[in-house]
Amino acid sequence: MGQGPSGMNRPPGDRKGDGDNKKEKKYEPAAPPSRVGRKQRKQKGSEAASRLPTVTPLTKCKLRLLKMERIKDYLLMEEEFVANQERLKPQEEKNEEDRSKVDDLRGSPMSVGNLEELIDENHAIVSSSVGPEYYVGILSFVDKDQLEPGCSILMHNKVLSVVGLLQDEVDPMVSVMKVEKAPLESYADIGGLDAQIQEIKEAVELPLTHPELYEDIGIRPPKGVILYGEPGTGKTLLAKAVANSTSATFLRVVGSELIQKYLGDGPKLVRELFRVADDLSPSIVFIDEIDAVGTKRYDANSGGEREIQRTMLELLNQLDGFDSRGDVKVILATNRIESLDPALLRPGRIDRKIEFPLPDIKTRRRIFQIHTSRMTLADDVNLEEFVMTKDEFSGADIKAICTEAGLLALRERRMKVTHVDFKKAKEKVMFKKKEGVPEGLYM
Repeated sequence: MGQGPSGMNRPPGDRKGDGDNKKEKKYEPAAPPSRVGRKQRKQKGSEAASRLPTVTPLTKCKLRLLKMERIKDYLLMEEEFVANQERLKPQEEKNEEDRSKVDDLRGSPMSVGNLEELIDENHAIVSSSVGPEYYVGILSFVDKDQLEPGCSILMHNKVLSVVGLLQDEVDPMVSVMKVEKAPLESYADIGGLDAQIQEIKEAVELPLTHPELYEDIGIRPPKGVILYGEPGTGKTLLAKAVANSTSATFLRVVGSELIQKYLGDGPKLVRELFRVADDLSPSIVFIDEIDAVGTKRYDANSGGEREIQRTMLELLNQLDGFDSRGDVKVILATNRIESLDPALLRPGRIDRKIEFPLPDIKTRRRIFQIHTSRMTLADDVNLEEFVMTKDEFSGADIKAICTEAGLLALRERRMKVTHVDFKKAKEKVMFKKKEGVPEGLYM
């Protein structure tokens, strides 16, 4: 009877007490030991105080560390850049100052001189062809590595400072003398002159192509030849044929080109000519109109005549001096051999003298055939009349007759050259050859 209403309907198997809100605890096994083995002793003293605990960084810490490292790299680069700027600033200011000097020079002429001696990186001794030697400065932008004694330089026209370097070591006048493109004329274009062609082949071409033949027989090949004879007999034409047939370097110079304005320039040009020929050997040097500098020596009264004689003396020295010429052959040409100095013609300098006479009947016929081979001739043309004439024709005269006959045919709008054209052309050429004075006018 004493049971309350809460205990009246409780089932008999329910043994829960008043703490029915508390959950029932599950069985949990004991935790394993934190370490296995012997227990470590705790460190005491300064070691324990200085020891830091191991801290494993989180992802956020790693990103912050990477950001700091990048900032550090940027600051290092900035520091290096600032240091370089401080170091290069004086040099840049000096270069800017030199550049301003060059801007002042731009548009004004500069002198060409020679570097005699390098004193230090910024000073040198220079000379020009018109004055003495000077101690001058070298601007900073000039490449010091390429400066060497004897090279050509550009100088300020007033203070003569070195402002540039001429890269080409060869004298520009000598480089122009080199024949880059072989002439079109060959030995087949030369009428007659078989003996002259044979002699120049033996003296010039054969020593360059087959020097062993001269060594076997025990003689030295000729150093040079001279071609002499009447004007228009084919001296220069033969030299062109030699340049066409040989693979050697061909240097062509006219005697008057060796005469320069300032003292010493002529001999210097001769030395430079043979130096280039020696560097480009095997080579052939052809000097046309050699009587311009090779005349007989006499007591000169003017400085110009003495300079011409000094140029000839340098030429004699280069032809047969102390230094061996090697594979350099010299061809001279003139139509006044009687005016040349005997020292130039002696054996040892010029070993072969090849004469070019006026063409005979056989040679005339061959020259006419060469020049009329491409012309359209009429049936009435009789070239034998001009071949057998008693007039003294040279090869150049025959070529002029053929050319003039073709021009006369073109003037009359004809495509064939007649015999009358050749007769008129012959009269015109002979009239001009005799300086325009008809034969027998004043007799």
